[in-house]
Amino acid sequence: MMLAVEVIGWAAALLILASYLLVSTGKLSGQSATFQWMNVVGAAGFIVNSGSHAAWPSTTLNIAWAAIGLVTLWRIGRGRIAPTR
Repeated sequence: MMLAVEVIGWAAALLILASYLLVSTGKLSGQSATFQWMNVVGAAGFIVNSGSHAAWPSTTLNIAWAAIGLVTLWRIGRGRIAPTR
């Protein structure tokens, strides 16, 4: 079980780093659904990993991170933010 938690944590880290790289190089917009989904899924992985290690500040941060992404996705879906790359 702990191996799975560690794999989830590393996958989450890679996903969030990749999303940051893509935004920083102009391949994605911070307002894109792709960027937001990468961050929401990455944050969910960090929630699993940090929660299993009782790292509550990190868990709380990633709950907020995921919530921000989900609200942004909701706004994109409702047309309040124009989807981009």
